[in-house]
Amino acid sequence: MKSLLPIFLIVLVDVFGFTLVIPLLSIYAEHFRATPFEATLLVSSYAACQLVSGPLLGRISDSVGRRPMLLVSQIGTFIGFLVMARAQTLWVLYLARVIDGATAGNLSLAQAYISDNTAPENRARSFSMIGIAFGVGFFVGPAVTGYLSNYGLTAPIYCAAGLSLASILCTLFILPGGKPPRLAHPQANPSAPARGRVAIFQWGTYLEFLKRPVLGALFGQFVCFIFAFSTFMSGIALFAERRFAWHGHPFGPREIGYLFAYTGGLGIILQAAGVGRLVKRFGERRLVVAGFASLFVGQFLLAVVHDIGPLLVVATLASLGTGVLRPALTSLITQSAGRHEQGVVLGVNQSLQSVAQIVAPALSGLLITGGLLPAWAWMSATAALAGLVLARSALARARTASPGPLAS
Repeated sequence: MKSLLPIFLIVLVDVFGFTLVIPLLSIYAEHFRATPFEATLLVSSYAACQLVSGPLLGRISDSVGRRPMLLVSQIGTFIGFLVMARAQTLWVLYLARVIDGATAGNLSLAQAYISDNTAPENRARSFSMIGIAFGVGFFVGPAVTGYLSNYGLTAPIYCAAGLSLASILCTLFILPGGKPPRLAHPQANPSAPARGRVAIFQWGTYLEFLKRPVLGALFGQFVCFIFAFSTFMSGIALFAERRFAWHGHPFGPREIGYLFAYTGGLGIILQAAGVGRLVKRFGERRLVVAGFASLFVGQFLLAVVHDIGPLLVVATLASLGTGVLRPALTSLITQSAGRHEQGVVLGVNQSLQSVAQIVAPALSGLLITGGLLPAWAWMSATAALAGLVLARSALARARTASPGPLAS
């Protein structure tokens, strides 16, 4: 685990920058007279670019190594934040998100790096470090946004750009480069899909992974999780602005920031103290079922709450579900692919995630624009319920296939 400390620090700094922007992005767009639909399309435009860049960066990193492509991704994020902070019109704000999305891949590349340097039985625990980074980021970053927003909406964005620059420096000076996975494993099957020439729209290659029964089912579960998560993340600021008030004024970046900080604190506790033990006791597949159940209940109840106290309760349920789903599903996906193809598999996973992140924010914006706030929350709950059904089905198949105790 000590050998993974540099990548943990890099992800942590990246998440800090990411979470500084999340609480204010939609409200910042409204500053340019954007409708809720136009505001949530900022997330969709980022994801559309990421749909192309995710598999491409993952595939190239399989050949040249994770570190060089991680630097490319981080530099794009840095430039995107600077353009966002300097935006004077809505179209420039979109341009900033396109720049960031076109080089997006920080998380999937970091996951591939961890997979390269971790034994399969330890991956859930290792991936939980990313969960810890998200928890710390969502605890500190939005709280800082709440404070910095007192000095203007661009102050948190400039801070995010500074953190992104720090992440680049961390990658340059403290992250070991290592050998590209394929060079380190020349015995890998040369006919495997991951060994083909890089092509942006090489969907036939990616279809090979989707056709694998276990891996395809896991991809489906991950899409459900990301759809629910993206629905919440893209719309919660606009939802809360219209539903909740604090001391007589609607929720703004400060209040949204503190809400994220609360859920981030829960994520820290869960990832640091619980995921490794829970995996050993119950296995990843059972945790996925429990995670979807908790996420479904939290999102379903969000539609009917109007006060701060109940909001914290449903946020707790949703946070617990999210906290176990990301590391458990990621671990299962990497265990279902060969080591030499980790980069492209996680790139395909990133592409599927991008599809969900294109559709979910757009639908969120339409529902919130129409004043259909309960329907927005129930859309997220429906995705979590679909994931729960898929996860229970996969668990049942695993039980049938394994006559002994179910490990995962």
